[in-house]
Amino acid sequence: MGIFIPTLSQMAFLFLLIAVGFLLVKTRVMGEGAAAVLAKLENTVLIPALVLRTFVENFTVERLGNSWTLFLSAFVLCFISMALAIGLSRLCTKDGYLRRIYTYGLTFSNFGFMGNAVVSALFPDIFFEYLIFTLPLWTMIYLWGVPALLLRDEGVQQTLARRLKAFVNPMFIAMILGMLIGLSGIKLPGFVSGAVSSAADCMSPVAMLLTGITVAATPMKKMLSVGSVYVVTAIRLLSMPLLFLALCCFVEFSDTFIVCATSALAMPLGLNTIVIPSAYGRDTSAAAGMTIVSHLCACGTIPLVFMLMQKVM
Repeated sequence: MGIFIPTLSQMAFLFLLIAVGFLLVKTRVMGEGAAAVLAKLENTVLIPALVLRTFVENFTVERLGNSWTLFLSAFVLCFISMALAIGLSRLCTKDGYLRRIYTYGLTFSNFGFMGNAVVSALFPDIFFEYLIFTLPLWTMIYLWGVPALLLRDEGVQQTLARRLKAFVNPMFIAMILGMLIGLSGIKLPGFVSGAVSSAADCMSPVAMLLTGITVAATPMKKMLSVGSVYVVTAIRLLSMPLLFLALCCFVEFSDTFIVCATSALAMPLGLNTIVIPSAYGRDTSAAAGMTIVSHLCACGTIPLVFMLMQKVM
C-alpha cells in the first residue's frame, strides 16, 4: 500500500489533466491549432527551462564529485538500455518512424515527472542520489534521443550537416548552458532563476494537456489498435526492470544504485514522444496510445517491481 498510493496519486494527477485537454477539444473551447501552439511552447520554452534548471542545480563539481560512481554507472546502464531498445524496436515494427518512437520510449522512461514523485515519496533518503543518477539520462536524451530519434526526417539522407543541424535546438542549447553554469558555480539573478523555475514547473502539466488534446483529435480505435504499442509497454514496464533485478541476483550492486536504476527502468513511457513530434506536425497517435496504456498499466506494475526489488536488496 505504501508504494501503491504515491503511484496512484501521480496517475490521478496525470489523467485529470489529460481529461481536461480532451474536454477542451471536445467542447470546442480550443480549436484545431491548439496542439501546434502548445507543442511549440513546450519545445521552445518549457522543456528548455526544465533542462536548464536540472543541470544548473545538479551538474555541479560538488555533487558530481560526491557521486561520480553513481553518475558513471548510470551512463553504462543507459548505453545498455539504448542497445536493447534499438534491437527490440526492430522486432516490434518495420515502420521507420514508429521504430524510432519505440526506441526512444524503451530507452527513456518518464523518470523525471513520475520518477521524481515516486522516489521522493518512497525513498526520500536517496532522492538526491536519484537526481544525480538521472543526469546521464537527461544528457543522452538531448545528445541522442531528440536529434537522432525524434527530430530525424524520414527518408532524408543523414549528412553530417543535417545531423549537426538537429543539435541546434533550444533543448540542447539549454543543456549546454546548464552544464556550463552548474560547473562554473555562477549564480543566476533571482528574477532569472525564478522565471526559469516557474516555466520548468509548467512543462509536465502542459504536456499532459497536450496529450489530452492529441487523444481527442485521434480516433480511439486508431490509437489503441496498434498491437506493437502493447508489446512495447510490456517491455518497458516489466521486461527491462525485471531483467535488471535478475542481474542483481548474480552481480553485487549498492542498494542506492539498485533503487535508482529500478525506479528509472520501472516508470511508464515518457511524454516527449508526443510533445516534440507534435511541434513538427508528425503523427503522434501511436505515442499517445503508448502514453495512455503504459501509465494505466504502471499502477499495477510499479508496486510489483518495487516489491521484487526489496527482495533482491
